[in-house]
Amino acid sequence: MPSRVLVAYDESTQANFALRYALSTHPDAEIRVLHVNDPREWYDTGDVDGYAYEESYRRSQESAERLLEQAEGIAQEDDREITTDIAEGKAAPTIVRYAEEHGFDHVVLGSHGRSGLSRLLLGSVAERVVRRSHAPVTVVRNEQPLPET
Repeated sequence: MPSRVLVAYDESTQANFALRYALSTHPDAEIRVLHVNDPREWYDTGDVDGYAYEESYRRSQESAERLLEQAEGIAQEDDREITTDIAEGKAAPTIVRYAEEHGFDHVVLGSHGRSGLSRLLLGSVAERVVRRSHAPVTVVRNEQPLPET
């Protein structure tokens, strides 16, 4: 059984399912929830004086903190404690690097379940994490049945 589980977390319903899955499946593991803040999503190319960049960055950090508070609330519902962190970069390589650098032995993340052309055009963070991770990865596509207790 894994002793340190990293859960990649964003604003999706699938991320909530992934967190609930990790909490129920790994009751004795240390669980850390990671939100990757991608500068490409909030960087304004029209920013000349740096103000818009700083303001966008501040708002993105506040949003990430609120999101992680939501994750902590989910863990509290299960009488569990988790740790949280925010990292910056492109989602897939940042998740993989973070897991390796911090010694996680399992990664759990949600998948948006795209297929066909949308998956090809948009790519898949989950697929890239699975291909590059040093640790086993569980991809939760939708609400999974919880194990019997």
